[in-house]
Amino acid sequence: MDLWEWQYQGSCRDVDDTLFFHPEGERGAARRRRAEAAKAICHGCPVMMQCREQSLAVREPYGVWGGLSEDERAAALAGTMPTKTRRVG
Repeated sequence: MDLWEWQYQGSCRDVDDTLFFHPEGERGAARRRRAEAAKAICHGCPVMMQCREQSLAVREPYGVWGGLSEDERAAALAGTMPTKTRRVG
């Protein structure tokens, strides 16, 4: 299997990618609502953990990947993420 083939199974493939990446200047409640909507798609995704692992491995700086926001990935990499959030499923 190709290293990236798992991406073809992602639930996000048919969703507008602007849902996963905040527009410039988006803050507060609007940013949280958009990120939560993106995460809801991730949580039903069959390849969520592959996506999450890849985003952490490459230190993806932007967007929601594998059900984690930018801040959540930074916390996971720093070892400060709550256990409940680290693994879903």
